[in-house]
Amino acid sequence: MKRIISLALACVLMLTLAGSALAADRYADGTILRMAVGYNSAKTGIAFDAETAGDGITLADGNTYNTGSLKPTWVALEQILNVKFENKYQGNSTTDEFKYWQDRLNEVDMVSGPASTLSEYGEENMLVNLAEYLDMMPSFKAYLDANPIVRLSITGNTSSGAIYFSPYFDGVNDIERMPLMRVDWAVKLLDGEGEFTAEACGNTADPVYQPYMPTEGKIEIETPTLDGTATEIVTKDYDAAGNIIAKMNEKGSMSGVEAVNMLREYIDTAYNGYYGTERSNLFVGQNAAWDVDELVALLRCVVANAQTLNGTDTVQGLFSREDDNNQRRIDMFRFAGHLFGVRGMESRQDYLFVGTDGMLHDARQEASTYKALEKMNDMAKEGLISVAYLEMASEKSSTYLENDNGFMSYDYNQTQTIMNATKLQEGEKYMAVMVPVARWFDGTDDNGVYMRFTESWRSVKTDGWAISKAGVEGNDDKLYAALALIDYAYSEKGQILMSYGPDAFIKTNDDGSYVTFKFNGKDMPVIADATAEELWAKASGNYTNYARMYLGSTLSFVKSQAFEFQCTHEVGKEGAGKISTAIGLGTIKHPELAITENPWYTSVPTVLPNTKVENDELKTYTELTSSGKFSSSKGGENMFVMQIVGGYEAIDAADAEAAAAKVANDWFGDLYLELKNDAWTRLQAYYATLN
Repeated sequence: MKRIISLALACVLMLTLAGSALAADRYADGTILRMAVGYNSAKTGIAFDAETAGDGITLADGNTYNTGSLKPTWVALEQILNVKFENKYQGNSTTDEFKYWQDRLNEVDMVSGPASTLSEYGEENMLVNLAEYLDMMPSFKAYLDANPIVRLSITGNTSSGAIYFSPYFDGVNDIERMPLMRVDWAVKLLDGEGEFTAEACGNTADPVYQPYMPTEGKIEIETPTLDGTATEIVTKDYDAAGNIIAKMNEKGSMSGVEAVNMLREYIDTAYNGYYGTERSNLFVGQNAAWDVDELVALLRCVVANAQTLNGTDTVQGLFSREDDNNQRRIDMFRFAGHLFGVRGMESRQDYLFVGTDGMLHDARQEASTYKALEKMNDMAKEGLISVAYLEMASEKSSTYLENDNGFMSYDYNQTQTIMNATKLQEGEKYMAVMVPVARWFDGTDDNGVYMRFTESWRSVKTDGWAISKAGVEGNDDKLYAALALIDYAYSEKGQILMSYGPDAFIKTNDDGSYVTFKFNGKDMPVIADATAEELWAKASGNYTNYARMYLGSTLSFVKSQAFEFQCTHEVGKEGAGKISTAIGLGTIKHPELAITENPWYTSVPTVLPNTKVENDELKTYTELTSSGKFSSSKGGENMFVMQIVGGYEAIDAADAEAAAAKVANDWFGDLYLELKNDAWTRLQAYYATLN
């Protein structure tokens, strides 16, 4: 009898397991997946294009690849998953790729697209709801369970909890962009005993920019110690030193030498000798505590001392990576948000941020935004922003650095500091510096709090991959193979493959295990020597370009920064290390990937679950769409950029209040925000059901 009962229980158990079998166990070997996926160009798809492959290209794994060959990562995935990938990618931008396939989704099984678009089409029953299959996707489910804000960012319907795409992370829960500076120039101007002298210099412009920081009183800032082992309080004493901008403005135009000595004296007095003769540490040290007024003073000194810095009559202050590319020009107003304590300028979605009231706010409808940009325009009028930026000329960060003609930018650390090896000479140093001190209104003090805060925090990116319902309909093999691909990508092994490429590109021990190093407290693989050599030979040390163009990794899913960190120039590691230390010590605050007690610190989800009716309504607010007045695309135009360049006249507004009102009233920003808050309210209610 016991044996009969045991057999019966075993049968029940087998049936139960069969009903919840993993997706990886449910499809036939050799199942073909038609993949319309890639990353914004023909060079960065799952297969080699003709330009990259040429007559055949041999990589560090010893294999030769031709035009149309799957890249190494996807060759490995075919073997691991026992599937066949058919490349359907047209080589378009993420937006245009989905547009190409949206009326012919029966021809593909997986498709890439903007996250918001994928959620919208999912609600129209055109994409597979991944939430229905989470029990078959243990790795993906575990990732979502461990990161609830990620779950919220990809939830397409708060009634059903539907998920229509797999999220992409270019790193996660870490700082993204950083201020970058020619620190050797700051050292040359500010450090040393006695007064600064120069054989030749120019004059500062007639002052336009006015003080942002106080002109009297004292401010205490918590900062890391110089060695980064602890924190301490640094005092800005305006009673003793005055405000450096007010002092310079009172003097008017002056020689570059006089400007430097005025700034030196201010640093000595305002900080009571804290920085000693290494005054540049105010900007570049681990214990840096600079603010925008001090930066403007330094920019005036830089521009007026071109002869000392580069031996010519001109040098540019602030610049963007590509001064004629709107996609890069917008980094200037992102930086402005950090300089002047304005939220929403580097949001995960549109220009939204969570206010102290727990509701969504739109930077485009806040007068404080335009007041910050007004001050950026003042800087432009003084010649502190590059001429090429103002004229939208074709200057690039590479030429600025190569020609010793640019001082400071705001960008990605790894890709830009690599130019220390390729564009700069010995002794020259382009490095990330500390996030500035600004007054932020986080709700803890009615008068605001002077602190460091960065909104540039890594979370779910704005694009992803989805499964076409028409493509897999009636073919369970395709459905489960596609689910298995997504699930594997979120496994521990899959995350390494999708970042590093196959094991042949990774350094291994004699027993075949990975050689590892500590990255953010976790053991991560070290890249093979041949990989490092090839990365420099084929992509000038740019990890992201190498991974996408040659390995086929970093196209979607989870991109670990561990590979990228190994490719970062030593100067890049130095600057980023200081910022990382400050974040670890709590002296740089940032949004959290969670629903926080103080809602101001809650990261905005990358996508909000608006209904089809709501999305159709949002599309009618054309000035606010991605192709409207606030575009972030290469050939678009952006109202914020226009104001930096041309002031209120360029945006047809009398002042900050009028500019904000135009967006809210004339361009239906108030209705836009109402619809976004409706979705946000539903999402929070849904979140409560998960806990």
